[in-house]
Amino acid sequence: MRQISATFVKTLKQFFRVRAVLFWTVAWPVLLLLLINTASLNNVAAEDLPLARASITISMIVFALMMCGMSNLAGSIARDRETGLLVKLKSMPVNPWSDFVGRFLAMVAFAALVTFIILQVGTGIGATFEGGATGQLQATAFLLLAILAAGGIGLIIGSLVKNVQGAVTTGSALAVITSFVSGIFVPYESLPSFLQTFSRIYPISSAGSSATFALLGQKVTGYDPMTGAQTTITVIFSLALIVVGTVLYSRGSWKKE
Repeated sequence: MRQISATFVKTLKQFFRVRAVLFWTVAWPVLLLLLINTASLNNVAAEDLPLARASITISMIVFALMMCGMSNLAGSIARDRETGLLVKLKSMPVNPWSDFVGRFLAMVAFAALVTFIILQVGTGIGATFEGGATGQLQATAFLLLAILAAGGIGLIIGSLVKNVQGAVTTGSALAVITSFVSGIFVPYESLPSFLQTFSRIYPISSAGSSATFALLGQKVTGYDPMTGAQTTITVIFSLALIVVGTVLYSRGSWKKE
């Protein structure tokens, strides 16, 4: 537990200390949320504005979660390798699993704080959410799956890309690109058919759509992402990513040179 706690505190402090992390993970999603609500909803009927704003809020939350896992977690691993910390840990009786748990929990804690901030901003500008307690629990569960998937991808990037700049850039670029092609930044109906298929398979976009469906309904998502088959795929793919990422991290980042 001491090792987990020490890694948790160190990683969380690292996130708060790096200005780029605070900007791209916290400030940028909030700025996008405000910008889109100001510039892109002029043609939306007044009665539909609360749902539209809520949908954009959820999209920005999902994007922030992607940045937390794909960029921040990957950068944290690469930074510790680049500064020589992992080399020192390899010579000590340190368990890679405990280090992973502490590092991952720090990412989840940071992601929870970012989610709260974006949610408060979205609610403050008029977003309203439906679904009741059941919908809120379902949405929370699917957002946790999105965190798992994003964290798994971040572990993979951090294990394969050896320097901080490369890991952060790779994770950020992947988060932005997949946000566009999987329907996180654009309406599902506007995607070509092959990207709609990708959107349903890609666990982060599928989990985000499921959270949106649980809170806002099919009118916003454009389809029902909470069918048994798609939910199963989302769960399996999310777990697969975190398992693959953990294996690569423990074997790649912690292997003896």
